Amino acid sequence: MTISDDHTSTAPPAPGDQHPAADALPRMLDSDELITLDGVDLHVCQNGPADAPALLLIHGTGASARSWEPMLGSLTGSHRVIRIDLLGCGRSSRPDDGNYAVTDQVRRIGVLLDRLGVGRVVVAGHSSGGVFATALAVHRPDLLDGVVLINTGPRMSAYIAADVPLRNAAWSDLTDDQIRAAIRDGFHPGFAIPASYVDQFREIDFEAFGAVSVAIRSYLEEQPLPDRLAPIGRPLLVIFGDQDQRWDPAAAADYHAVRGARITMMPGLGHSPNLEDPQRTAAALLTFTAAHTADVGSGRD
Repeated sequence: MTISDDHTSTAPPAPGDQHPAADALPRMLDSDELITLDGVDLHVCQNGPADAPALLLIHGTGASARSWEPMLGSLTGSHRVIRIDLLGCGRSSRPDDGNYAVTDQVRRIGVLLDRLGVGRVVVAGHSSGGVFATALAVHRPDLLDGVVLINTGPRMSAYIAADVPLRNAAWSDLTDDQIRAAIRDGFHPGFAIPASYVDQFREIDFEAFGAVSVAIRSYLEEQPLPDRLAPIGRPLLVIFGDQDQRWDPAAAADYHAVRGARITMMPGLGHSPNLEDPQRTAAALLTFTAAHTADVGSGRD
């Protein structure tokens, strides 16, 4: 802007001097908080533009909201990314009554989204996080623009991993090598498990880990996920690493029972594409959300 000796010029600013009004800039979220619902504390992280389409990310068993960090840089430019720690994981508390049932947890997640003012969301779940994503779609289809399942087994009979017995009362009793041995089938053969992921595993409450595993198994045995998703009529993307050592990759075809489901196989990746190749996984996710995300504030029958 040009300044004269005695007054401010009314001439328009030069192009290089123009700045957007403060109220025209998007409000950026970078929050990390505990929100109390029904007597338990849920750890919630939000990143990205507050008015952008919402994307809810749900981690798998033995992980936490931190497991999505490698993908954040690719997602937060265009989405309001919401990450949660499931009960007993990360910084979320354990329920006093020991109730980790899938349906009760997603009911609470639905209330959380209402409290956050999220009208519509795409929900993505990795591994058993996809079980919770499916249950949320069943419980609150009014909230969802779409569902993304990343290496989520469609039924218990598709589980192919050998269980590794862990008898310790706390993860702190295990060495890093013991933890890596216990979770190595969660990645493609030869993947170098980073120390940060070992640390995440240590954050999980040991008793909660067992209780959540039982709850997930019960939900899958009661009814396969494709059968639950088929009547809902929401867009579905299934991402599956073709080197998965926990769930039979061929079982991903079961999701074709859901009308219009898109199945994207990831060559060379194992059970955790979001950690093994976060850029490729984010690209597949963003292609889906671009096609199926409603405008913020709009509704859909």
